[in-house]
Amino acid sequence: MMGVSASSEAHLSSPGSTGRLNSSFGEGFILAGFSDWPQLELVLLVFISIFYSLTLFGNSAIIALSRLDLRLHTPMYFFLCHLSFLDLCYTTSTVPQLLKNLHGHDRTITYGGCVAQLFISLALGSTECVLLVVMAFDRYAAVCRPLHYMTIMHPCLCQALAAISWVGGFMNSLVQTGLMMAMPLCGLHQLNHFFCEMPVLLKLACEDTQGTEVKMFVARVIILVVPATLILTSYVHIARAVLKVNSTAGRRKAFGTCGSHLLVVSLFYGSAIYTYLQPTSSYSQSEGKFVALFYTIITPMLNPMIYTLRNKDVKGALRKVCGKEETKGCSGLRRINVIVCK
Repeated sequence: MMGVSASSEAHLSSPGSTGRLNSSFGEGFILAGFSDWPQLELVLLVFISIFYSLTLFGNSAIIALSRLDLRLHTPMYFFLCHLSFLDLCYTTSTVPQLLKNLHGHDRTITYGGCVAQLFISLALGSTECVLLVVMAFDRYAAVCRPLHYMTIMHPCLCQALAAISWVGGFMNSLVQTGLMMAMPLCGLHQLNHFFCEMPVLLKLACEDTQGTEVKMFVARVIILVVPATLILTSYVHIARAVLKVNSTAGRRKAFGTCGSHLLVVSLFYGSAIYTYLQPTSSYSQSEGKFVALFYTIITPMLNPMIYTLRNKDVKGALRKVCGKEETKGCSGLRRINVIVCK
């Protein structure tokens, strides 16, 4: 398939190109993907296949270990299980289609499939935005309120916070997808992206989208900027608490691990904010699909490694499952700084 040229990208957003696309749902779209850079397709196919395999293995392992080992039946691992399940679903909503496009010549997706992909990926991404705030609150409670941690993070509250994350994410997606579907689309049946993403679809709008974009912008600020601000605030309080620790080695270890957490969170929110909070008129589809790789592939792959790589409880659970350690009883709640920042 030929690459999408700059002129075709401009034509993509032209209101009068080929009439209203909504009126012919069966025609669907062609996902151009990375066909602009055919020399990169094989490299991307190899690396994305590896990253996707690591994502599936790492996140599945966290879920399995958390279910099998009683030592991991704590609020932290409860939320990590939800995050791992989210990442599994999130990457699976886009990566198989991308791998198919990179490997073969059939790059088509039906209109219904495109809308479903838009809704599911947006819902799961939004849910992760809220869930990361919940996890930051859990760490804040553990570090800054250690004596009241078990009272604060009661199982009922943990379940409620997880439910709020899922419901909030899907409600946000329902609102934005509904606004998108209500807009008349026209132009080429070609999307210069590797999946159906909101900014790319907005390029096909036949009419002025300013009013709709304002509503979407408010929803995006609520789901992106507000959570990012809350996470940064929680880490400021965590940093203050860690600075009061007498042990220099303990402070260094805590800052190193919490810093790696912040790095992954920054990659996720930074790339998502870049994509969704800039005006549609200034959105570059060519740059956008490379940025999208961070929050659809890179971050879900890094999450299990960053959150559990140096975690003694997870390593112990893995040795136990592999039969290299005698079965032990539940160790109960360890010291708060060990649970939160190992």
